[in-house]
Amino acid sequence: MIRQDASALRFARGLSPSLLALAVAAGLCGPALAQTPEPTVVIQDAPAAQQPAAQERLVVNRILVRGNQRIDQTTILSYLPIQPGDPVDDAVLDVAVRTLTRTQLFADVQLGVQPNGDLVVEIVENPIINQVVFEGNGAIAETKLREEVTLRPRGIYTRARVQEDVGKIVELYRLSGRISATVTPKLVQLDQNRVDVVFEIDEGPETGVRAITFLGNTAFSDGDLQEVMVTKRSQWWQFFSSNDNYDPNRLDYDREQLRKFYTNRGYYDFRVLSAIAELAPDDSAFGITITVDEGDRYNFGTVEVVTENDRLNPDFLKLLLPIRTGQLYESDKIESAVDALTFAAGSAGYAFVEIEPSYRANPETDTVDVTFNVREGQRVYVDRINIIGNTRTLDNVIRREMMLTEGDAFNRTLLERSRNNLRGLGFFKDVTVEEARGSAPDRSIVNVTVQEQPTGELSVGAGFSSVDSFVVNLGITERNFRGRGQNVVARVEWGSLRQQIDFRFTEPKFLGRDLRAGFDAFHSRYDLSEYSSYDYRSTGGGVRLSYPLNAYTLFSTRYFLKADEIIVPTNFCSGAGGGSTALCDQVGSFLNSSAGYTLFVDRRNDPIRPTRGWTGRLIQDFAGIGGDVNYVKTEAEVSAYWGITPSWVVSTSASTGYVSGWGGDPIRINDRFFKGGNSFRGFETAGIGPRDLNTTDALGGNFYVIGTMELTVPNGLPEEYGIRTSLFTDVGTVGALDDRYTLDANGNPSTRIVDDLALRASAGVSIHWRSPMGPIRFDLSHILGSEDYDKTETFRFSTSTQF
Repeated sequence: MIRQDASALRFARGLSPSLLALAVAAGLCGPALAQTPEPTVVIQDAPAAQQPAAQERLVVNRILVRGNQRIDQTTILSYLPIQPGDPVDDAVLDVAVRTLTRTQLFADVQLGVQPNGDLVVEIVENPIINQVVFEGNGAIAETKLREEVTLRPRGIYTRARVQEDVGKIVELYRLSGRISATVTPKLVQLDQNRVDVVFEIDEGPETGVRAITFLGNTAFSDGDLQEVMVTKRSQWWQFFSSNDNYDPNRLDYDREQLRKFYTNRGYYDFRVLSAIAELAPDDSAFGITITVDEGDRYNFGTVEVVTENDRLNPDFLKLLLPIRTGQLYESDKIESAVDALTFAAGSAGYAFVEIEPSYRANPETDTVDVTFNVREGQRVYVDRINIIGNTRTLDNVIRREMMLTEGDAFNRTLLERSRNNLRGLGFFKDVTVEEARGSAPDRSIVNVTVQEQPTGELSVGAGFSSVDSFVVNLGITERNFRGRGQNVVARVEWGSLRQQIDFRFTEPKFLGRDLRAGFDAFHSRYDLSEYSSYDYRSTGGGVRLSYPLNAYTLFSTRYFLKADEIIVPTNFCSGAGGGSTALCDQVGSFLNSSAGYTLFVDRRNDPIRPTRGWTGRLIQDFAGIGGDVNYVKTEAEVSAYWGITPSWVVSTSASTGYVSGWGGDPIRINDRFFKGGNSFRGFETAGIGPRDLNTTDALGGNFYVIGTMELTVPNGLPEEYGIRTSLFTDVGTVGALDDRYTLDANGNPSTRIVDDLALRASAGVSIHWRSPMGPIRFDLSHILGSEDYDKTETFRFSTSTQF
């Protein structure tokens, strides 16, 4: 039987097998009865007679498309898996219908073959979305909702996508603590087959957490365990917290946090038996009850490392483990041990080792035996390095920071250093270095994935002091100019203290080699009339060259030529003005020609947020290569970091400096050390050190030493707020003026100029906030030790905005 059209096909398929048999029997009964009157035999054979007719194929003569309004016929034919001249049957037509339906362009598709071989494609197009509207939302902003839904104006409307978006919106509300929120989609029909999609939202009440109760805990109190959980009880003062509402996913995470808490304190077989959330009768809040089985407290028993062969010595690997027999069992130490073994194997060139710890608990002795099974694999070489995610930075800028190249033996230590090099550039928000299997078992592919971040910075700084001094800084910095890693700085500073124009350019790979070269040009004016009754102006420039001595040490050289001028008020240095010789001897213009070097050592584990390691810096400048000024200036600084926990980090630093003249020259006031403000918190700029008691002018010192200790502490605020708090203390001194200024004509100490090298100290709180406008820092200081003539301040802030 030949198929005539789609409606006939659907009718035929709807017939039951018995009706089909009767229909065939009716068509064949005449000739069958004429030969032999056995109708039962015909009925039995009828399905067999029907089978060949159902499989008969028709050849398509041409294809006719009907019902399309917006979509071009050629587009529809391109999706259709049938061409003129193709034979078709029911199965082919079914495939074609499903293919067109999967495009999501059509609300209905029907195919039928005419007796003349014409294939008719009847379609109903899906509407075009005119706009997507949200009604009833107040707790969640419309911009957030639009980020979640997939429907967009000028997109194709389908019921499936609408239902998918409804689910996403409901899930978003559920995560924000509104369990009973409902979303009803509505369609507004417009002309030209367009529709408005309206999501009517009933947000419902916010469902908080009334209480968190623990059962079965004896080693730790309910309060201790509540601190471990991310889910918190709803409190009236928690305005900004989003963790005080019920979220089943978060509760699952809390179960894992509790397990980590206990297993890190020796409870090897700890279990969470149940976590039940019950909704209050008024649907206002949930009560959460968590039942735990703490078990016994275990220590580490026998600790072994087993390898498949001797290419990695198990005795040596065992020495690297942070685990010893008899220590309290801690699950984090297992992860640290796996990391240490993986790193050691990677450093030896075995990129794809598999390390699987196995445990054997001994309840009788309360110990856990741990065996680390190391499957080594073979030595691996770098097949290819892929750079992924760099939309602006050139590939060669990234590759030149890699300490591995194609063909090198795989080395995880060098890979980690490469990652730190890339993070230290400051070009990327995140850097991930992963290895994958290469073209052969002994080949590895290194994938370097970077996430670009703004490298231009518009800096604005402001400071307040106890004498109401005010300074505003405006600077433009581009650390990755043209994506080539070049650094360009243009800065303007204006305020009561300083006015400066500064331009700097640095090429990190000068002449294609591992040399950093650059030049500076500047004009600056320091109006120190509020601090030291003089005005200092300097115009000049210089060149710089840096190169690494090894992976941790950088050596830099420089030469600068500048014209300095010291200006004091009219008649200041006369008898009536009362100016001291420590300042008046410097009045006039001088040419300073100097060369110097810097030696910098960086052994931190992380260049951005270090938690261990240290840095050291030695700076020396020699003035007198021509010019009018002769001195040798030396400064040194060392900083160290200790991470107690990820949230508690101790950092200490100590710095010192000394400048001495030669050729009979004293040290000029603009070459002395002035400390305070950002360099010594709690004291204003030039707030400590030698001072003229008659004019209260700060005179600076030839020597300084300052020590700082800072402790980063958790502040209880969610990490997403970007607020970091630290406690600090600064201690130090400035002084040691030339004797010609501190002694009178008889060689006795001057009663006018004080220079006692007394220790000063301050302590306080620093608050760092990654605000939407950029990083902001607040310093609140309390003076612990000072002299009567020092100038102090209690508050200072600064901010910068990236672009």
